[in-house]
Amino acid sequence: MSKPDTRPVLVVGAGPVGLTAAAELARRGVPVRLVDKAAEPSPLTKALMVWPRTLEVFRGLGAAAYIDKHGLPVHSFRYNSGTEPICDIVFGDRTRPMVITQPDVEELLRTALEDTGRTVEWRTELTRLSQDPEGVLATLRGPDGEESTEEFAYVVGGDGASSTVRKAIGVEFKGATYPNVFILADTAIDGDLQRDAVHYYCTENGIMVLVPLYNGRFRVFTAGPPGMKPEDLTHEVLQDFVDKRGPGGLKLYDVSWQTTFSIHARHAERFRAGRVFLAGDAAHIHSPAGGQGLNTGVTDAHNLAWKLALVHRGAAAPALLDSYGGERAAVAQAVVKQAEVQTKAWMLAKPWQILLRDVSARLAERTGVFDRYYSPWLAGLTNHYPAGPAVDEDRSGRLRRPLHRNGHLLADPALRESLPVDRYTLLVTLPPSGGQPPRLAELESTYEELLTVRTTRGRRFSAVLVRPDHYVAAQDSVPDLGRILRHLESLAGTPDTTGTQHTKEGKAA
Repeated sequence: MSKPDTRPVLVVGAGPVGLTAAAELARRGVPVRLVDKAAEPSPLTKALMVWPRTLEVFRGLGAAAYIDKHGLPVHSFRYNSGTEPICDIVFGDRTRPMVITQPDVEELLRTALEDTGRTVEWRTELTRLSQDPEGVLATLRGPDGEESTEEFAYVVGGDGASSTVRKAIGVEFKGATYPNVFILADTAIDGDLQRDAVHYYCTENGIMVLVPLYNGRFRVFTAGPPGMKPEDLTHEVLQDFVDKRGPGGLKLYDVSWQTTFSIHARHAERFRAGRVFLAGDAAHIHSPAGGQGLNTGVTDAHNLAWKLALVHRGAAAPALLDSYGGERAAVAQAVVKQAEVQTKAWMLAKPWQILLRDVSARLAERTGVFDRYYSPWLAGLTNHYPAGPAVDEDRSGRLRRPLHRNGHLLADPALRESLPVDRYTLLVTLPPSGGQPPRLAELESTYEELLTVRTTRGRRFSAVLVRPDHYVAAQDSVPDLGRILRHLESLAGTPDTTGTQHTKEGKAA
């Protein structure tokens, strides 16, 4: 095992990503500081679609009651070509998202953080950052304007698309910007509009999306002309967009918030430099199509936090942290690709392209493609991680589909909920006759800070090693547990009296 660390982790940015990282670290006993240069939380609604895997993360932080109070379940996504229905993507209990506005998401996360005895340090700005293999020095300017330099074990940059942390470590942010300006507005609507569905209208005049909010209002999302500024967006202009692109017969009133913005598709060239990590919009930004932005950022932070916690307390070797960049980059790339495809599909203009899009969507609904593949992916339940420091190579083969697959989320949500979040769990199934393999007691003793063992009886022997985020790390089908043992040995690493280890991605920036 590595040497435990007593220095705090610094998290920069108190939006959903930074709050998740700080709350997940704190609940695992890691000393953490969360700073934000803003004076207070933002009241802007911005992101609002929360998918089941993210809801699971929030419930793990004790937010179940808050979700039930502030969340609006979404029954379906209803797509229209002009005003003609194309398809209806209906969500079941397993895949159904909720509309929860970003201020509400941030409030539930601040409550979770405060329950651990920590709070956000507002009006506190990161001004300088330097590191070596032993630690990170960060200079913070407080509310009084005074600067202080402190040492941290690690730094997490959850400070958005213009990330100070990313710039400080010299990581490029590659990509492009869509030429159109896009419009957001929260408004009351008078008219016949189903309130438990998100409505998409792809028209010759442009795209219009109407999303219900739990307070009875709707979010309007549409594209504006290049160069449009927020001050150009009057009530009359917004109503005209809805008249030309919506279903007709809708009257807007009491607009509470509106803005214009550009859509970018960018990603950081790497998500880690030494002891500094990037998460959420600091690492990747994309079109809001599919409503994945907040969810991807939150699950970035969730993936990183349990790894940092194990390494920080010395239960796992620093090499475990090498898995963060590869795992989350794979997820982000899939999200960016899906969002780009959907955004382009919204904006098709040629008749043959529109016809092909509409026929394809209808066919996908009729053949169950949405139910089997697209909805579970949107829900965050089918993201999987490649082989690496935290996932053993999948040896199941193409012809065999085991119940559990390496790099995939455990399928049973009740089982996931019952497992610990601060350590690995070895799920062992013993045949009806026969005793416990002698190595089980040895494993529990050797890795007592890293591992819990659970045994049940079944038809045949199996052993499944589950990570603290409830993804499958490794499996074995024979009682000598050779594969499990090798994976645990790799996780724990060799003893290191300095508490540091050089890795291919962990060199100082």
